[in-house]
Amino acid sequence: KGAMLSHANLMAAVATFESWTLSYPDLPEGERDKVLLILPLFHIYALCVVMLRLVKTGGMVALRMRFDAEAMVRDIEDLGITYFPGVPTMWTAIANLPGVEGRNFSSLRAIGSGGAPQPNAVARQVTDIVGVPLLGGWGMTETCAAGTAIPEWGLYNKLGTIGVPLPGMELRVVAHDAPTRALPAGETGELAVRGPNVFSGYWNRPEANAKEFADGWFLTGDMGRMDPDGFFHLSDRKKDLIISGGFNVYPQAVEQALHEHPAIREAAVVGVPDAYRGESAKAFVTLKAGAEAPTLEALHEFLADMLGRHELPRALEVREELPKTPVGKLSRKDLRDEERAKHEAAKAAAGAEAGA
Repeated sequence: KGAMLSHANLMAAVATFESWTLSYPDLPEGERDKVLLILPLFHIYALCVVMLRLVKTGGMVALRMRFDAEAMVRDIEDLGITYFPGVPTMWTAIANLPGVEGRNFSSLRAIGSGGAPQPNAVARQVTDIVGVPLLGGWGMTETCAAGTAIPEWGLYNKLGTIGVPLPGMELRVVAHDAPTRALPAGETGELAVRGPNVFSGYWNRPEANAKEFADGWFLTGDMGRMDPDGFFHLSDRKKDLIISGGFNVYPQAVEQALHEHPAIREAAVVGVPDAYRGESAKAFVTLKAGAEAPTLEALHEFLADMLGRHELPRALEVREELPKTPVGKLSRKDLRDEERAKHEAAKAAAGAEAGA
């Protein structure tokens, strides 16, 4: 959409990341970070969190054109990589790499996941394998990737959190129908952010900008809540919300529960038309090697203690692969577009048959 990021915005974000990474374990005297970067540099995550930060502080970046789990682990071992930033699909591949438990990750002092919500089950598995907490946070192109981060001490007792605001930033939850009204801890609304790293608006889109800002706060389009300890929890994007039979269903919550199933490798959930409920959740999954696909009924039994009845997927589709964006994130948009096209084709066929 043409987010206008100034030099000052970028410098503020770099300073924020630099302040936060001072909490990482110290490197031996005279050594600097060695970062393995598979994320594309056109994405704000790689641009600010890695490249611009290391341009300022110094360090080595090993650039790779594409992701391969075995090659990535080999690079960490051979190059003595100290930091690896990935996206959830990469960490899922690492967790399922044969023999990964015996590999040497001793050079790593930090690993991160961003770009999309990280499944809790995978985060626990990776942390156990690597021996370093898989941390992450939240940010947007509009904030130069800076937003929140998970402190190491908050990882296990705050599973599912996006962490606390980074230094110099303010974050609050506002009513989505009254964006100037801040909500108390525990209530779900839209995340609003302000700080020196937040962009000034979208290029040549004055009408959009008028809707995206309220009293100087940028309205992110992300739904979430703040808990009593000041940690923020992301529910989902407003545009991904499924309204099923009048109830709000957040795809991320369903996906987190699906990832707890021992047979499921990856999961994506989207809303599909439902004649009775208006819309319902459909789950698309891939399976771990050698795993047998669960039936929808068996999946409901497994999810019964984790989700409400209105959140249970009403359809299940098992695939060899799920669509991904150029950054490597699972693409709900592609799945929604496929389902919409199928629905329209079915309506057209039914109309033609009725006309005949």
